[in-house]
Amino acid sequence: MQPLTSIEEVRDFFANDRFATENGAVIEEIGDKYAKCSIIIEPKHLNAMGTVMGGVSFTLADFTFAVASNWQQMGTVSLASNITFYGVCKGKKLIGTAKCVKDGKSTCYYTVDISDELGTMVAAVTFNGFKKS
Repeated sequence: MQPLTSIEEVRDFFANDRFATENGAVIEEIGDKYAKCSIIIEPKHLNAMGTVMGGVSFTLADFTFAVASNWQQMGTVSLASNITFYGVCKGKKLIGTAKCVKDGKSTCYYTVDISDELGTMVAAVTFNGFKKS
């Protein structure tokens, strides 16, 4: 597969990541081994206590990792991940920011910060990835 070269091509390709996109995940920015994605909070994202379900934060983090680690060269999958929740979302939008910490020959390590548009830190997620290609 040819490398994706524009944010429009990246958005078109990752529209096929249907669980994330059908739950509202949107690609906002891409950069070198970097991505920023978001989800507008809707009633379907809330748990019984009226706060954002933790799975929404993880879904956004997983999608953001996938975009950041694959848009330049396809083939990276998650080997392991860990999520730490800091607090509840106070805003109306969750934002995930993925950054590469280590990019090796066959493995990589990314951090994804999840916050809201008010700057409230919601969660931090780490991903160990394996490069299939």
